[in-house]
Amino acid sequence: MRHISMTPFGRQPVTAGLLATHALAEAPAPVQACDKWALLRDLTVARQAFGVSDRDLVVLAALLSCHPTPKLTEDTSLIVFPSNATLSDRAHGMPESTLRRHIAALVQSGLILRRDSPNGKRYARRSASGRIDRAFGFDLRPLALRAPEITMKADDARSAAHELRCHREAVVIGIRDLTKLVIWGAEQTSADWTALKDACKNLQRGLRRKLDLSQLQSMELSIRALADQVHALIARQEASKTSEMSGTVIQIERHQQSSNKDDLESEQSHEKRTKAPQPIPLSLILKATPDICDYAPEGVRTWQDLVRVADLVRPMLGITLEAWQRACKVMGTEGAAVTLACMLQRHDSIMRPGGYLRTLTDKAEGQGFSPGPMVMALLRCGNGMQV
Repeated sequence: MRHISMTPFGRQPVTAGLLATHALAEAPAPVQACDKWALLRDLTVARQAFGVSDRDLVVLAALLSCHPTPKLTEDTSLIVFPSNATLSDRAHGMPESTLRRHIAALVQSGLILRRDSPNGKRYARRSASGRIDRAFGFDLRPLALRAPEITMKADDARSAAHELRCHREAVVIGIRDLTKLVIWGAEQTSADWTALKDACKNLQRGLRRKLDLSQLQSMELSIRALADQVHALIARQEASKTSEMSGTVIQIERHQQSSNKDDLESEQSHEKRTKAPQPIPLSLILKATPDICDYAPEGVRTWQDLVRVADLVRPMLGITLEAWQRACKVMGTEGAAVTLACMLQRHDSIMRPGGYLRTLTDKAEGQGFSPGPMVMALLRCGNGMQV
């Protein structure tokens, strides 16, 4: 089949892009056999790189449906010559005016080429043997020759889309974690979290837009910076609480001599109320409540270690700082730590640990509760390690 048309029919001018597409179509490079529908799928993915829209591709799919074989090869006719009515029918009833606009876009993008007849009609002339000698219509050879480029661009587009999805997932998870951490911190500490809450809301509002890769990466940096602020604020609060608790323990355990007998007896009476010495050895308590040891990587060797680990576990059970400080004041820090260790051992059966601790604190305030029976009950029922 011979290609005899290079210039467009009617008022359409010759452009540099048209000449370049003609040169590509007339190039001696052989056409590698390619599946036309697979090529269309790749072009759909990479359509932005070629400057075509989804509606342009609907028209291209209609043109490809007029090609007789499933593959585009050199030894088959790559010129299709459907009428506008046929194309409109295969493009799901697209109006002819719209059809012409999308065909022009495909030609301008260099994916197809016009082979216009003298009168602008699309048809084919056959030789005496019945084979097509001349065809006037749309040449698909530029599309077939650009198949490797289309496949490469599609792979790049898929990789970029995958990277974009991964970054967006990371941003969504980061904002979720940051928001919940800020809410938890505001409930557990007395610091001002207003600015951090506002920053989280701004990040959530930003996610409602369609963000590109650079914007998502910028949001990731903002999330990391805010997370560092949150962790630093929580660490300062925890350090402050630990310092206060240590001071309280030292004050309770400090022995002060007094020559006034009444003052000494009064101080000893106050010490009994605040410290609440434990008649049960620490080793026996740890055997009854082994779960508390899981939160102490270096082990629990002293009462101070038990108090420190209990203060660490306290927020995990949902016990507020106010309830914990009151329990330490009424039961003594060691008594409160033993009580919390027993509650941790039985956490499956305690629905509201915070309310449960408040109830025990009320009983202890009226001298109606001691953690000793809880420890012995755990040993008897086998919740702890057997002695």
